[in-house]
Amino acid sequence: MHEEIDAYLQHLTVIRGLAEKTVEAYGSDLLFFRDFLVDLKGSIDQIDEQALFLYLVHLRRKGLKNTSLARNLSSLRGFFDYLVQERILHASPAALLDSPKLTRKLPEVLSREEVLALLDRPAKSERLGLRDRTMLELLYACGLRVSELVSMSVSDFDPQAGLLRVLGKGSKERYVPLHESAVGFMLDYLRQWRPLFGPKSDTVFLNRSGLGLSRQGVWKLIRRYALEAGIVRPVSPHTLRHSFATHLLEGGADLRTVQILLGHSDIMATEIYTHVQSARMIALHRKFHPRS
Repeated sequence: MHEEIDAYLQHLTVIRGLAEKTVEAYGSDLLFFRDFLVDLKGSIDQIDEQALFLYLVHLRRKGLKNTSLARNLSSLRGFFDYLVQERILHASPAALLDSPKLTRKLPEVLSREEVLALLDRPAKSERLGLRDRTMLELLYACGLRVSELVSMSVSDFDPQAGLLRVLGKGSKERYVPLHESAVGFMLDYLRQWRPLFGPKSDTVFLNRSGLGLSRQGVWKLIRRYALEAGIVRPVSPHTLRHSFATHLLEGGADLRTVQILLGHSDIMATEIYTHVQSARMIALHRKFHPRS
C-alpha cells in the first residue's frame, strides 16, 4: 500500500490543498493501518468490511477513544474513495461502516467582563506589555487561530482600510475587519515598539531576540495573564477565538458571517456556537426564573 498511500497524500496536498499538518495526520493513520494489514498478511484488494471492523477493535483495545476512532475511520474512508476514483478498487470497503457516536464538547467561552479583565493585564507602558496587549486585541477582535497570529507579516495589516489579511488552514486567504481600538494598538506597536525588538523577521509579533513568537510562547503568555486577571479555568488562544464567535452571535450577527470571519470551510463547524448560546440561555433561565 505504500505507493497508493504516497499518491493519495500527494493528491491531498496538490489537488485538494490541505494543510501540511492535516496531510501528516492522514498519513500517520494510513501507515498505522498498513502495519496492521502486514500483521494480518493481507493485501489491498483483500480488504473488506470485516478487516476494517477488526482494525477498529484493535484500535479500541489500544485505548483509543471515540474521537480518535472516528478520525481514523474518516482517514480510511477518504483513502478508499480515492482508490475507487482511481479505479484501483471497485468499491470502498468502508462505505457501510458507521462512525462511533461522538458527544460534542461545547467550547470554553469567556464572559465579556472576563475578556476585558484579560485585555487589561499587560503593562502598556513597556514594549513586551504593549506587544502582548496588541496580540490579545487581535485574537479577540478577529477570532484568529494562534498559528494565524504568529505567522502574520507586517504587510498583512492595512490600517487605512482597517483590514487584516489572514492566511488560514490550507493556505486559504480571508480578510477580517478590525475595530478602531485594535487598529490603534497595531499602529502604536508597529511604529513605536516593534523596532525596539531589533526585527530579524517580517512577522508582526517578535520575541526578545527579534524573531517570531512560537505558538507555545503565546499560549504561556495568555495563561499567565488569565491567572493574573483572576480567571482560574484553563484559557488558551482558542478560548478567545471561541469568545469572539459567541459574542458576535449574541450581538445579532448571522451564522454565515461568523463562518466567513472564522475561516470555516463548512458551516457545520460554526454551528457549535449556537449550542453554546442555547446552553447559556438554559443556565440563565434556571438561575433567574422565579419558578426554577
